[in-house]
Amino acid sequence: MKNSTRFQLMAMMFLLYFIWGSWYGQMSKYMFTELGATGVQVGNAYAAFSIAMIIAPFFVGMIADRYFAAQKVLGILNIAGAAILYVLSEVKDPDTFFWVILAYCITFAPAMSLTTSIAMQQVTNSEKDFPAIRVMGTVAWIAVTNIIGYYEIGGTALIFKISMFTAAFLGVYSFFLPDTPPKPTSHTSFSDILGLDAFKLFKDRSFAIFFISSLLICIPLSFYYAMANPSLTDSGMTNVENKMSLGQASEVVFMLLIPLAFARFGVKWMLVVGLIAWIIRFIGFGYGDASSEWLLYLAIVLHGVCYDFFFVTGQIYTDSKAGEQYRSSAQGLISIATYGIGMGIGSWISGVVADMYTVDGVKNWTSIWMVPAGIAAVVLVLFVLFFRDNKVKAAA
Repeated sequence: MKNSTRFQLMAMMFLLYFIWGSWYGQMSKYMFTELGATGVQVGNAYAAFSIAMIIAPFFVGMIADRYFAAQKVLGILNIAGAAILYVLSEVKDPDTFFWVILAYCITFAPAMSLTTSIAMQQVTNSEKDFPAIRVMGTVAWIAVTNIIGYYEIGGTALIFKISMFTAAFLGVYSFFLPDTPPKPTSHTSFSDILGLDAFKLFKDRSFAIFFISSLLICIPLSFYYAMANPSLTDSGMTNVENKMSLGQASEVVFMLLIPLAFARFGVKWMLVVGLIAWIIRFIGFGYGDASSEWLLYLAIVLHGVCYDFFFVTGQIYTDSKAGEQYRSSAQGLISIATYGIGMGIGSWISGVVADMYTVDGVKNWTSIWMVPAGIAAVVLVLFVLFFRDNKVKAAA
């Protein structure tokens, strides 16, 4: 692969995650402070992203990949998204906000799949070339959240305007990306996208337990994305977005430790460590405050362990169990179950719980965070008792 192509793809990934990072973690703060939204309304706004994640594979797999060059579709989606983001920044009613953010997410979620598809079709060696391209997304997330935190604009409509201008730029830039033509010979079906063939893997009890655990742990994961920023703000922490970016930095560090951890602990205990980290971080969010800020920092930095040791390790485990025959179906099934169904349910529950523990406009964050901690504890017990596989070995 040419260096010029590599740099183009790295810039593409940087811009995409710059767009996402500028609004996703801060949206709840904006809705609570500027729109006067309830917890349920905030939860519904985050659930919009999950709805779009369910729709996206069908759009990409059955339309974009077959009939259009991927870079052109990416360009059109981002230009349309920029227009919707402008409308979103002007909306003042939280119920109307839901429908506009849903419309935007429907343009953004397919873009996530398309950037990966474009990169994968352009690289020479995916294992060698793709990580350096994808990591630019994490770099972008860290960069934009630090900018937002430095200027203290996380609770303002500027987060959407930053996304808007970046999306417009990426939209134009996409038309200059390497040509990634459609694949007319592709025979992707609804069954392929839903991963129905992968249900055969449920004959393996350990895989079935892993699948159920993955779906359930996405419920507390949604609490983190929807409620961490306003919770930290209410605790008295300053420059919240800057400090939350430490979570993405730790994600990079623990990603590099995965091969060593596999060799030393095996897949079961890596997944167990990830689940324990979820419980500890929620306790940290619940009991940390200005006088014990170290608990808040611990909760933030544990993001790398939580995400990498459960979700990334889980992707590797799924790939190894599925083998060549069911690889695509299994990954598709896991993605829809976790980012679609699990996080969708979790987003709604997080909003209900936030309202449940709000009295006279004041949230009891300790009680709120004990709910996802309890869910994670139940998942941990389920997993330890019934998951038996401790090795990565391709299915025959």
